[in-house]
Amino acid sequence: QVQLVESGGGSVQAGGSLRLSCAASGYTVSRYCMAWFRQAPGKEREVVATINIDDIGKYTDSVKGRFTISQDNAKNTLYLQMNSLKPEDSAMYTCAAELGFFGCRNFKYWGQGTQVTVSS
Repeated sequence: QVQLVESGGGSVQAGGSLRLSCAASGYTVSRYCMAWFRQAPGKEREVVATINIDDIGKYTDSVKGRFTISQDNAKNTLYLQMNSLKPEDSAMYTCAAELGFFGCRNFKYWGQGTQVTVSS
């Protein structure tokens, strides 16, 4: 049974930093594409960052230069380092994983999410 468990969310002031973690069980991090998504109240879910098996990260424009996605094979954990946080980054952040090579477009497994709140 695959489980993805996020942690690291919280409340922070604008300009601050948080590091989100997504611990995987029953699934091998870096085997396929993994991603971080976020959804704010009243908005659609959006992909924040993806990372493929070659450790190449891709980011939505609004977080480029501020967020870094990474994966630790030894800990079987996906991370999202978020710096220079802005109030508009406030959302529920969820990690997701593919089961197969779908070009980071077909995520089968999802975590429950961790809330990030950035105050101005």
